[in-house]
Amino acid sequence: MLSSDEKLAEIRRLYFQTTRHTIHQDLAKALDLLKSLNSEEERERATVYMEGLAQMRSDWTKTDKRQRKDRNRKRST
Repeated sequence: MLSSDEKLAEIRRLYFQTTRHTIHQDLAKALDLLKSLNSEEERERATVYMEGLAQMRSDWTKTDKRQRKDRNRKRST
């Protein structure tokens, strides 16, 4: 079983190593780790990384949707 510090370190590692292709799995794993933290204080320490992961997912999802839309437009012309 991981200590709170190890869980936070894993969330931090996920934040820095996630990619466009792994963001959904990494965010899910980070959420599981966050839920397993015992106190609100421990969860607050992970907030910046969780918000960053959520923002990356949002940005990359928007970009992917735009790229698909642009590809579809090019095909129809």
